Amino acid sequence: MRRRTSFATLVIGALVASAFAHSAVAQSASSEGLSPTLAAIKARHVVNLGYRESSPPFSFLDQAGRPIGYSLELCEAVVEEIGTEIDDPALRIAYVKVTSDDRIAAVVNGTIDLECGSTTANAERARQVAFSPLMFVAGTKLMVPKGAAISAATDLKGKTVVVTKGTTNEVAIRDVDRKFALGLTVVTAPDHEQSYQMLVDGKVDAFATDDILLSGLIARHKAQDRFRVTGDYLSYDPYGIMFHKGEPQLASVVERAFRRLGSNHDLIPLYNKWFVARLPTGERLNVPISPQLEQAFHALDDSPGANN
Repeated sequence: MRRRTSFATLVIGALVASAFAHSAVAQSASSEGLSPTLAAIKARHVVNLGYRESSPPFSFLDQAGRPIGYSLELCEAVVEEIGTEIDDPALRIAYVKVTSDDRIAAVVNGTIDLECGSTTANAERARQVAFSPLMFVAGTKLMVPKGAAISAATDLKGKTVVVTKGTTNEVAIRDVDRKFALGLTVVTAPDHEQSYQMLVDGKVDAFATDDILLSGLIARHKAQDRFRVTGDYLSYDPYGIMFHKGEPQLASVVERAFRRLGSNHDLIPLYNKWFVARLPTGERLNVPISPQLEQAFHALDDSPGANN
C-alpha cells in the first residue's frame, strides 16, 4: 500500500490492510498525543518535502541537480520545529518532486508532508489544504520577446499564450480573455520550464505566470536580451507553504517556525539571500522586499518590544 487469487479477494484484503494501517496510525497518534501527519513522521523519522524543479528562487535545482531555494529553507525551519514537537532532533529530509498539477494531491494523499514551492494560497485551495503564514506576494504578468509589440494583455488579441497547468495564472488569463473578448488560444505545459521553452521555440506569443517566476527564469537562462516581463498585474497571488488540512497541531508547529524566524529577525535576511544577493547558480534577481511583505514579516516578530 502472492499468490494468485481473485480480484474481489485482493480488494477485500487491501481494504482490511488499509483499515489496520489506519487504525495503527490513529492509535499511535493518540498514544503519542500527535496529529496523524506528525505521528507518521515520528514513525518513519523522515519528513517528505515536495519541491519544484524550475521555480527559481523558491524551489529549483542547482548545478548538481539538488533541490535548493527560499521555500525549501523555510521548510527546513519547519522541519526543525517538527523535530522539537515530536522529540526527534535527528529527523531526515526526503525530497519528492512535484509539479503545479499534482502538488495539491500530493499533500492531500500524504505523499508529501510540506509543499515547498511557489503556491498561491487562495480560498478554493484552502478547502483542500492548509497554508503557512505569508511568505511572498506575486501576481500574474506576461513574458514576451523583447521586440514584440505587447505591453498589456489587451495587445494579445488573437494570439497564443502558454500557462503552466494547474496554476492560478491559467484562471487569470482565461478571465482576461473573456473580459476583453481577446480570442486567445490558451495552451498549457506541465511545468514552468516547459512553458518557457515554448516561448523560446516561438510556439506561443507570451507566457503568463507570476512575475517573480518570470524574472527568475529570465535570469536563470541569462535571457535578458531576449525576453521581458510586461503588463499590469492580472491577479494577486499570496504564497504559502502547503500542508495537510484539519490538523491544528501541525498548523501550530508551522506557525511557530515562522514566528521563531520572525522573532530572530531571520526572515528579511533570508529573503535578501534569495531575491537580492547572487544565487548559488550564479544569477541575481535584484528584487527588493515589498512593503507589504516586510510588514507581514514584522507581524510575526514576537520578541519583547516588537510591534509596539
